[in-house]
Amino acid sequence: MRPPPPPPPGGPAGGTRRRRPGPRTWLAALPLLLFTGLCFGLPVGALLYGAVTGTDRATGATALTGEHLQRSLQGPFLGSLVGSVQLSALTAVIGSVAGVLIAQAIVTSRRTWLRSAALTASGVLANFGGVPLAFAFIATAGISGVVTQLADLGSLGWNLYSFTGLAVVYLYFLTPLMVLVIIPALDGLRPQWREAAQNTGATGWQFWRMVGLPVLAPSLLGGFVLLFGSAFAAHATAAALVGGSVPLVTLKIADALSGNVLVGQENVALALSLDMIVIAGLVMAVYLPLQRRSARWLR
Repeated sequence: MRPPPPPPPGGPAGGTRRRRPGPRTWLAALPLLLFTGLCFGLPVGALLYGAVTGTDRATGATALTGEHLQRSLQGPFLGSLVGSVQLSALTAVIGSVAGVLIAQAIVTSRRTWLRSAALTASGVLANFGGVPLAFAFIATAGISGVVTQLADLGSLGWNLYSFTGLAVVYLYFLTPLMVLVIIPALDGLRPQWREAAQNTGATGWQFWRMVGLPVLAPSLLGGFVLLFGSAFAAHATAAALVGGSVPLVTLKIADALSGNVLVGQENVALALSLDMIVIAGLVMAVYLPLQRRSARWLR
């Protein structure tokens, strides 16, 4: 008589038993936790403390106050927040759509040199920003720029130093960034899914509407969040290009910290920074549930 077979691992039901993290696991992650706390926790804590406290100049006493947060949501400060959100959302949407179309053309191309060249160029352009980018556009598409003079863009109403001009400059580095983000997700679309859809009589549009876009939704939204955050936090390019002609929260923070307009606005600048963190957190709160729900399709 043969002995009964041994029970399957993970218990009688044959399922896998999850291991609880032991003390060694926490010790291994301790350096990362300390690094995160020092690099992110302390600055955020100092920012929060400065945003909700005020110091009396006469007595030197520090007390809790909501005045700075209230002022950050009024007048020109509120206008700068709205302007930054509008500019970031617009450039993120356009950059996401353009980046996906370019990435799809790269993925479907059979020329390996085209993929290598496009990825290399995207990696370079995605990191090209700040004052050099602003100077390049001023020399090219400014009032006396080469392209402006050759194409007579001034007669068409083109103005680089405006909201529209700044959006075009932002798209110069946001679109390549989207290409880098979405190409791995497009590579994850299995050819068997398209073949199965064709065998069942589905058209190309039906495949993308029922299979492709739902699978790519986390990556698309993640790319949008990344582009939104990059545009929302950009400062050097806007400062060198438009100065204060376009209301942006990063420019208001710089003016408040340097005292260019009014003296003693440092706490209001910290409150504006806290507002930026809250807006970025709300955007991330929309992305994370969708990413957890459908990430299993690309495994």
